[in-house]
Amino acid sequence: MEAPPVTVMPVTGGTINMMEYLLQGVPWEHRKERNPCSRTGSVTTRSVLDQALESLLHRLRGLCDNMEPSTFTDHELVYLLKGQQGNPFILRARRSLSQPAAPWHLRYLGQPEVGDKSRHALVRNCVDVAASHSLPDFLNEMGFRMDHEFVANGHIFRKGAMKVVVSKLSRILVPGNTDNTERLSLSYLVELSVLAPAGQDTVSEDMRSFAEQLKPLVHLEKIDPSKQRH
Repeated sequence: MEAPPVTVMPVTGGTINMMEYLLQGVPWEHRKERNPCSRTGSVTTRSVLDQALESLLHRLRGLCDNMEPSTFTDHELVYLLKGQQGNPFILRARRSLSQPAAPWHLRYLGQPEVGDKSRHALVRNCVDVAASHSLPDFLNEMGFRMDHEFVANGHIFRKGAMKVVVSKLSRILVPGNTDNTERLSLSYLVELSVLAPAGQDTVSEDMRSFAEQLKPLVHLEKIDPSKQRH
C-alpha cells in the first residue's frame, strides 16, 4: 500500500504528470501479513519497528536538507472503477487532517515498469491534481466505489529532489470517522521517492547511493508489486 502524504505535493493548479521513482524500506527481518484495510487483497508489510524509529530519524536528520522533518496526518480513500474485463481502474483521494483548509488531492499511479534490471528503483507514471472538497461525491457520481480508507501520519524529509516518508497507517473502524481508528501494526513504513520527467533514470542511481547510507537501519529496495501478494 502506498501512502505518500499530500501535504508535500506542491500542486498550485493544473496537473502534474511525472514519473515516480520509488524504493521501499524493509527491516532485516520482515514478515507477511494481510492488509486489513483492503477487501481486495493482501500485501507484504515492509516496515521499521518502533524501537528503531529514533535511530532512523536521527540518521535522516544528518543526511537530509531539513534538520527537523515536517509532520503530516492524512486521510486517504482508495476508489475502484470495475470494468467488464481486466483489472479495475484505481484512483486515490487524499486530504490533510492537520490542515483542513488545504485542497484534496486526486492521484493516479500507473503500472510499474519493473522489467529493466538496470534501473535501481521502481518506475511508474504519476498524475496528481488538486481538487475541491466535493471530490468524493464527484467520484461516486462517476461510478467509482470506495474500496478502503485509512489514516497515515508520520515524518517527511527532503534531500534535494528526493523525499523520504516515514509513516504509520491506521485502519478506520467506522466508515468516514477518522477519529475512530486502530493502528495496523507497531511498525513504520519507509519510502524514498523522486518525481521526475520520463527518461531521467540517473536519479535512481542517486537514490541507490542514498539508500546505502541508511543501512543497517533499513533496506530500501526496488519492490515488484506483483510479488507482494500471497
